[in-house]
Amino acid sequence: MAAKTSEERIKLIDEKISKKEAEIEELKAKKEKLLHPVTMKTVMDKIKESKLSPEEIAKKLGLEL
Repeated sequence: MAAKTSEERIKLIDEKISKKEAEIEELKAKKEKLLHPVTMKTVMDKIKESKLSPEEIAKKLGLEL
C-alpha cells in the first residue's frame, strides 16, 4: 500500500470538516427548536397579533368554511 500524498490527505481532512460542519448545523437547528418551540398557543398568539380576519386566515390555510 502506497503512502497517501499530501493532497490526498488534505482532501480527506476537508471531507471530514464538511461532514462535521453539517452535523453542527443539525445540532444548532435542534437547539433552536428546543429554545423556541412552536406550540399551538404561540401560533394562536401570532395569529391574533397579525390582525387578519378569520376568513383571511382560513384562506391562507386553504380551508373552505
